[in-house]
Amino acid sequence: MTREAAQPAAPFGARLRRAMDERGPLCVGIDPHASLLADWGLNDDVAGLARFTRTVVEALGETVAVFKPQSAFFERFGSRGLAVLETAVVEARERGALVLMDAKRGDIGSTMAAYAETFLRQDSPLFSDALTVSPYLGYGSLRPAVDLARESGAGLFVLALTSNPEGAEVQRAVREDGSTLAATMLGHLAAENAGAEPLGSFGAVVGATLGDLSSFDLAINGPLLAPGIGAQGATPADLPKVFGNAVHNVVPSVSRGVLRHGPDPAALRAAADRFADEVRTALA
Repeated sequence: MTREAAQPAAPFGARLRRAMDERGPLCVGIDPHASLLADWGLNDDVAGLARFTRTVVEALGETVAVFKPQSAFFERFGSRGLAVLETAVVEARERGALVLMDAKRGDIGSTMAAYAETFLRQDSPLFSDALTVSPYLGYGSLRPAVDLARESGAGLFVLALTSNPEGAEVQRAVREDGSTLAATMLGHLAAENAGAEPLGSFGAVVGATLGDLSSFDLAINGPLLAPGIGAQGATPADLPKVFGNAVHNVVPSVSRGVLRHGPDPAALRAAADRFADEVRTALA
């Protein structure tokens, strides 16, 4: 029996722009690591994982623009953990939130194509609106994911200037032409997004903790996922000075800053609302 081709969705960039305009730009991570499960009074097992994830999705799924589940925290439980992740993806999207799968996949050839099919093919159980990817086997290695994302109406977020200190030794390395590797990746993304309206579908991951980034051209006509808000030390008020003129395309990402307020759904909503209000004020 052959698979019936799914109809492509509207481009991710257009759907993201609409979601941010209607719900605010906040992205909430779903990171069920062992210590957070314990803080919620849950066991570090599949039942605890499922309870945690269901609570977050039910509490915030109708208000936040984007969920960012970290796949590693589900994969560590094997097939049962992946089943929880599959359910979360479907239920989050049913509530109107976009799902950005934080899997940071990166490989070459048929392997990269298989990763893309896992997360970006519309009839996949883990189909997500967007996927984080690593370009450090060369930007061209991402081509299978870029092509499938265009076909399915999904998006990508490419690691460019990440918030972890170790990233600088690779991302700020200087090439023979004098440009940094991060700048090269930003240039590729600008080319992917050329002419897209109202927003391109191919974004960059740029840490909100990095301070002045005026030496980098962040005007890629695509979204800029900004981890580091909350527990890592950055605040919404930092966004304008970090991102400059590109700040209105920023998707600030908060995980522990919201999740530590669980398991009470009302407390989770209140924490997310506070961050969203702070972001709106910072970007006004």
